[in-house]
Amino acid sequence: MADKETAALRDALCGTKFVYIAASFAALGGLLFGYDTGVISGALIFIKREFGLTTVAEEIVVSGVLLGATLGAIVGGKAADLFGRRRVLLVTAAIFGIGALASAMAPSPTVLIVSRVVLGLAIGLASTNVPVYLSEVAPPQARGWVVSLFQLAVTVGIVVAYLTDYAFAGVEGWRWMLGLAVAPALVFGTGMFFLPETPRWLIRGGHHEVAHRVLVRIRDLGDVNVEIEEIKASLAQQTEGGHWTDLLRRQVRPALVVGLGLAVFQQITGINTVIYYAPKILQTAGFNSASGAILATVGVGVVNVGMTIIAMFLVDRAGRRPLLLVGIAGMIITLGVLGLSFRISNPSGQLAWIAVICLMGYVASFAISLGPIFWLLIAEIYPLKIRGLAEGTAATFNWASNLIVSLTFLTLVEKLGASSTF
Repeated sequence: MADKETAALRDALCGTKFVYIAASFAALGGLLFGYDTGVISGALIFIKREFGLTTVAEEIVVSGVLLGATLGAIVGGKAADLFGRRRVLLVTAAIFGIGALASAMAPSPTVLIVSRVVLGLAIGLASTNVPVYLSEVAPPQARGWVVSLFQLAVTVGIVVAYLTDYAFAGVEGWRWMLGLAVAPALVFGTGMFFLPETPRWLIRGGHHEVAHRVLVRIRDLGDVNVEIEEIKASLAQQTEGGHWTDLLRRQVRPALVVGLGLAVFQQITGINTVIYYAPKILQTAGFNSASGAILATVGVGVVNVGMTIIAMFLVDRAGRRPLLLVGIAGMIITLGVLGLSFRISNPSGQLAWIAVICLMGYVASFAISLGPIFWLLIAEIYPLKIRGLAEGTAATFNWASNLIVSLTFLTLVEKLGASSTF
């Protein structure tokens, strides 16, 4: 163990440079997360044509990733505690690459669905472990922006996916759309190979000498004993952590209801149906070509990135409650207008652009409210003793709700119509 860690450290950068290097490679993990969830939106149009998919089959192709992500989120924390953050992220990079390659080469819908479940496993592992890795290696003064970078990278990955979809739409190159994720997966894996294990995990496992060498290198300091003692004290508190039954105690129950309620509510508002199905929504609204619908979707993705950046600055200044109220009001208005617009006849094609504006407004409203604030609140409302259990439970509910909504969206549109669904 010590020899492997020492070998990795020989090539790792130190001090401030290390923070930037670690943040960059972690951003790749977030980018892969965003890319592999967003790329299906444009690819689905051409996958349906090639395989002759039914509506239900389309939903399963999209939702396979979410099933895998739910499983990955459930096992991700335990796996990282047992084997280390770095090792789990190395495996995550390999799964990203294998899943992307298998999806691109899929000869049938069944193989494609299985490949996307595998890909989802990597997404679930990344969502639980990249932020933890970052928070454990970054110095306290840089921890906030370094961890926030992961969420920003997810939104950038979605935009990159939409741009890739547009680039290959002209040749119906859905296999290229899915397969190009192999390249960043290789870079992500290479980066994690040269980065060290987190000092916190090393101390937890009794590898105190290696942890000391890691901290000296990444902090670029000679004396790191104070931080080591702080980590030990924190771990001692965690050892006294709660059990599942503690989540049901009367004094915890209100926070549990709020956390799980927000987890479900964030998804049933339909945000990820926009991420996964935006081109199909826009085609329903009047875009005649797949390329045109995908290009308009790029604009929606860019708004998502921009508003995520704004939210990073506003969330601690404006407060959680005002942002939630404003954002939810914006989501209600934009979805209402979008639903009404589908009831209007569309002889001039203006409905298509009304739909684009509504989707942009909806995504912007989500990005400053339920998007970031859900994750902040579940990290703040629980007692320290059960925080890890509660956050993991909320994340699982969130992924499961995402899966249910994505598995039923196209069927609802088919049975009820776009207007009633929105």
